[in-house]
Amino acid sequence: MNVHEYQAKHILSKYHIPCQDFRVVSRVEDIEEAIDSLGVTEAVVKVQIHAGGRGKAGGVKIAKTREEIIRKTKELLGMKIVTKQTGPEGIICHKVMISELADIAKEYYVGLLIDRDVAMPLLMVSSEGGTEIEEVAEKSPHKILKVHFQIDGTIDEGSLDTVCRFLDWTEMTGEEGKKMIRNLAKAFVENDGAILEVNPLIEDKAGHLWALDAKFSIDDNALFRRPEIRAMYDQTQVTPAEAVAYEMDLAYIALDGNIGCMVNGAGLAMATMDLIKYHGGSPANFLDVGGGASKEKVAKSFGLILSDSNVKAILVNIFGGIMRCDVIAEGVIEAAKELNIQVPLVVRLEGTNVEQGKELLRKSGLKIIAADDLTDAAKKVVAHADTSK
Repeated sequence: MNVHEYQAKHILSKYHIPCQDFRVVSRVEDIEEAIDSLGVTEAVVKVQIHAGGRGKAGGVKIAKTREEIIRKTKELLGMKIVTKQTGPEGIICHKVMISELADIAKEYYVGLLIDRDVAMPLLMVSSEGGTEIEEVAEKSPHKILKVHFQIDGTIDEGSLDTVCRFLDWTEMTGEEGKKMIRNLAKAFVENDGAILEVNPLIEDKAGHLWALDAKFSIDDNALFRRPEIRAMYDQTQVTPAEAVAYEMDLAYIALDGNIGCMVNGAGLAMATMDLIKYHGGSPANFLDVGGGASKEKVAKSFGLILSDSNVKAILVNIFGGIMRCDVIAEGVIEAAKELNIQVPLVVRLEGTNVEQGKELLRKSGLKIIAADDLTDAAKKVVAHADTSK
């Protein structure tokens, strides 16, 4: 789950990581009060959306007077931001952060993520702050240092010394840098981070270090033990269907195809999508209903799929382990009747109580297209999606 920059800074501040003071507004009426509270006559004004490249898209403004702060904040509230990460549909800005201006002497990049190849957290640093790290990796890979640290969030002194030498941090800046890296590693691990980026981390003209920007993504699977972070979820940053899926605790991602997919298990869902593509079709979504979904959850999942007007056919692909095939069949039948599903519906069941499930589908009287295996299911749903165009 992504959080906004201002939320990431709230988290980092608890770990004594220096950030410029700021205020966040979501209404025009609150702008002047925010400026007065912040006590500034010049500021940087930034849209708060879950996407990088905000500056290039016009979502970051420098204001040199109080009047400019007010005007530019008004301009950004409600602005549609389109970046590489948002896609052409863009994201509407509902919150704007007004922050103190920084006295920048140098910019650095600091990122933390999980290196799954070695099952350890990884620290990446670069002197090329303010630039997308992918661009640095492509053009100047020698300017990126990678250092692994412990799963408990500790990083040894030797690694910290290596970071300081690489970034040319000495004396006071070096001590501040070591402390900041330690605290970032701790914040990353203790909050179940997937990715934490400070870009740029800046050095001011006095040699002090500040987290000027922050991007924090939390492992969805750990949110059950991070209720304070789960509460930061912003449904305005996703499609309406994805917001509904979140409330239903479903793994759902909207795509641009015309074949709706309902599958249990992420791996099986990926294989299903691959086979649909292989046989000439295009998935409309990724939807994993999980291993223990009830028939009610299955029925609601159909509603989610059918909320996409591009869907011309649906493939239900269930391997019954924890989830019994007869329960899935009951959910399919209930949804088909309740929602009056008109698009072709292909169902492939395998596993626990599979014969009972197939029998329920046969006796339902509904126009359900049975499939013998996954390849058969993919071929049938692609064919029916084509004829329904």
